[in-house]
Amino acid sequence: MPELPEVTALAADLDARLRGREIARMQLLAFPALKSYDPPLEALGGQRVVSVTRRGKFLDLATDGGLHLVMHLARAGWIRWRAEAPKSSGRPGSGPLAARLELDDGSGFDVTEAGTRKSLAIHVVRDPGEVPGIQRLGPDPLDDAFTLDAFRRILAARGRAQLKGVLCDQSVIAGIGNAYSDEILHLAKMSPFTPAAMSEERSAVLYAALRTTLADAVARAERVPASELKAEKKSTLRVHGRFGEPCPVCGDRIQQVIYADRTFQYCPGCQTGGKKLSDRVLDRLLK
Repeated sequence: MPELPEVTALAADLDARLRGREIARMQLLAFPALKSYDPPLEALGGQRVVSVTRRGKFLDLATDGGLHLVMHLARAGWIRWRAEAPKSSGRPGSGPLAARLELDDGSGFDVTEAGTRKSLAIHVVRDPGEVPGIQRLGPDPLDDAFTLDAFRRILAARGRAQLKGVLCDQSVIAGIGNAYSDEILHLAKMSPFTPAAMSEERSAVLYAALRTTLADAVARAERVPASELKAEKKSTLRVHGRFGEPCPVCGDRIQQVIYADRTFQYCPGCQTGGKKLSDRVLDRLLK
């Protein structure tokens, strides 16, 4: 799933390509992906792009006519730029292609979504605040207003809630997902099950890990073509997606916990005092 660093890079790439350009049309090929109906998708035709920005994990394409094309790429969505007009017209249900934006010279981008679980969301609105997911967003963790004191207030308000869930909750902090929460907790040397309420010393360590992990990932992504962002992200992760591999810090074997819809990884040596966390799914299989 694209998270804050990748969506930031995608927004910057699209902004450089689209700003000031005229949209010829936006074609929808996976009809369930469109989550709004007024204004219609066709209203984007003839509009010029003013900017492309990020809001949490959402991409926000604004036009000079006051419209916003807001997209959430979910688990398996992506943006693929086309320098030329497509050789064939897209057909509804044709593979992973979900939507296609064309500029007046035929260039543009395709919105794709792999897999069978379709969660991609596309909105055309007059105000991004109309999108329910944006309405619920918490503060951006790289914003100047996201200070250590603000972070401490968030943690205190969550009380005994587990850190992993707090970091991934978009209504609490916007933009962090499964992968980067694993990386933040590993850098902070904290268990995913640590309660959110903690001492000032520990919260300072976690805050520094959060800001460092995200800022470093954003800086790396700025230099990477959009087509290579997924591979770049995967190559730099220390624990996420590396079950069974040695930890690059302490050499212990990276372990994982499987939930119904999410799997996360951690290092026992760095994060849990050598203790392996209970994994109900794996434990059941081994009985």
